[in-house]
Amino acid sequence: MIIKHLKLSQINGSLVVLDDVKDASNEEIVLLKVEDGTRRMGRIVKIDGERITVQVFEGTRGLSMSNAEATLTGKPMEIALSPEILGRTFDGLGRPIDGLGEIYPEELRDVNGSPINPVSRVYPQNFIQTGISSIDALATLIRGQKLPIFSGSGMKHNELAVQLVQQSTISDSGDFAIVFAAMGVKNDVAMFFKNSFREANVMDRVVMLLNLANDPIIERIMTPRCALTIAEYLAFTLGKHVLVIMTDMTSYCEALREYSSSKGEIPGRKGFPGYLYSDLASLYERAGMIEGAEGSVTQIPILTMPNDDITHPIPDLTGYITEGQIVLDRGLDYKGVYPPISVLPSLSRLMKDGIGEGYTREDHSTLANQLLSTYAKVQDAKALASVIGEDELSREDKLLLGFGKLFDERFLNQGYTENRSIDETLDLGWELLSTLPRNMLDRVDDKTIEKYYKKAEETAV
Repeated sequence: MIIKHLKLSQINGSLVVLDDVKDASNEEIVLLKVEDGTRRMGRIVKIDGERITVQVFEGTRGLSMSNAEATLTGKPMEIALSPEILGRTFDGLGRPIDGLGEIYPEELRDVNGSPINPVSRVYPQNFIQTGISSIDALATLIRGQKLPIFSGSGMKHNELAVQLVQQSTISDSGDFAIVFAAMGVKNDVAMFFKNSFREANVMDRVVMLLNLANDPIIERIMTPRCALTIAEYLAFTLGKHVLVIMTDMTSYCEALREYSSSKGEIPGRKGFPGYLYSDLASLYERAGMIEGAEGSVTQIPILTMPNDDITHPIPDLTGYITEGQIVLDRGLDYKGVYPPISVLPSLSRLMKDGIGEGYTREDHSTLANQLLSTYAKVQDAKALASVIGEDELSREDKLLLGFGKLFDERFLNQGYTENRSIDETLDLGWELLSTLPRNMLDRVDDKTIEKYYKKAEETAV
């Protein structure tokens, strides 16, 4: 039922208040018609008896309490969906901004989504190949997983996001699509994303949503919800395997903090609302696979840690909800290593169930364990060398330092355009391990040593 109210009662920033409103619903969309003929859209964010508070997406500039007519639509925010959304670019609210015309919808869907019944969930299996060795080998991305990237201000997470879009593939013949949502980005970064995808000729499988830094914060709050609604449509209606990349979740959380403050809510840790955990969970838990549905939704949320603090509320709560993390290291970034992924604090908790024979290769798990174990010993050798000097190290420690240097230069560092298959990545790992004596490989069984170590030894570095 559509309800019209002729006057606003209060205007406070991007919020407007209407009195004497009956039968309003939380999250309901309100249309505002201004006397000059323009229209704006808002969302009910608070109901106090017959008084409602509406957050206006486009802001309240030019509004007064007498020049606007408010109409309650009786519906939550919905997004137009059809197969033609692939290859299109939208704003943060899912409205086309690429000049190719409107979307003629097959259906309109509530952007808030609906929870997946846990009984209907299928355990994530089978991997998504990113072409990046440090991810594919050591923190493997599994279909239906949520695996965040923890970065820092000024680091190369935007370049990594573009590379993930350009290179990610699945191993079988299923349809693959990518939903890319950028939140709070500057105009030059938005242009970088658009130009990179066009130059790589991948736009035909990408749906892009762009929320710019000068767009209203309420739009930023809706952007990930629009992106995930699009992903669920592509996955569970059209049967595609969908990878959702969302950057930067820190911008989203800061918008949520500002929005919460404008409503007068009591702040929690570092000023963020007390419901930040449940709000993030409502987004992250929309990843997964459903029994009887062909498709899947996989998430890679990217966030910048303020002051590189991994205990900050945003990465801290994200780590509780998601199934692992990929951590970018500023020290590697300073050394020119790209992507600067720190493999020791990075992990994928679902990795063991999506690799091995039938998925990647039978030696994958063993190789990953040995590489991580050896690289951890490299850090111990570096710490010892900083105390007693490299010349005083044992032969074994010097070999470890040599391995660590090669690992950084050849395994981690692969440039912006190098796309490695999983076999190339695993073979490179054995090639590097073969620079060490066999007795130092303490996590590899004899059968695997015989099959792969000799092969790598022939082409040892």
